[in-house]
Amino acid sequence: MMKNIDPMAVIRKYYPEDNALRRLLLHHSRQVADRALIVAARHPELGLDESLLQTGAMLHDIGVFLTDAPGIHCHGTEPYLLHGYLGAQLMRAEGLEAVARICERHTGTGLTMERIRERGLTLPEGIYAPVTLEEQVVCYADKFYSKSHPERERTIEQTAQSLQKFGSEGVQRFLAWAERFE
Repeated sequence: MMKNIDPMAVIRKYYPEDNALRRLLLHHSRQVADRALIVAARHPELGLDESLLQTGAMLHDIGVFLTDAPGIHCHGTEPYLLHGYLGAQLMRAEGLEAVARICERHTGTGLTMERIRERGLTLPEGIYAPVTLEEQVVCYADKFYSKSHPERERTIEQTAQSLQKFGSEGVQRFLAWAERFE
C-alpha cells in the first residue's frame, strides 16, 4: 500500500510558479488519474492500489520540465523521450520508488532495450516497460491524452493508430490492456 503522499506538494516543489507548463501538467495528470481510477472502480477484482494510481498518475510526467519540448512549454536540455527516466530520478530522490517506476515505465507502452539502442538514447540498462498492474494502468490511461492537444480525448482506435508509428508490438500491448481494463 502506498504511503499517503500529497502529489500537489511534490508538483509545487518542482513547478513552483503558476505558469503554462504547470497548468498543462496538472490538466494532463488529472485526466490520466481520473481514467486510472475509473479502471480501478470498474475492476475491483484486480485489487489495484488506488492511492498509488492517483499519486503515480499525478506525478508520471514530473520530469518534463527538464526536457526540450517548447511546443508544450518545456525549455530544458534533455530529449523529451527521457522525461520518464528523469522524473524517476526525481521521485527516487523523494523516496518514492513505486512512483519512480511508474515514471520511467510509462513512455509509449514501454521502451525495450532494443528500442532504446535503436534511438540512441542514453539510458542505463533497466526495465522501461510497465510490470505491475498499477504501472500498466497509468501507462494505459496516459495514452488517451496528449499534452500537445489537452482538449482531446482519444478513442481506443485513435490511440492504437497513434501508437502504430512505434511498431506493432506497442499497439498489441495497448489493445490487450484495453481488453482487460475497459
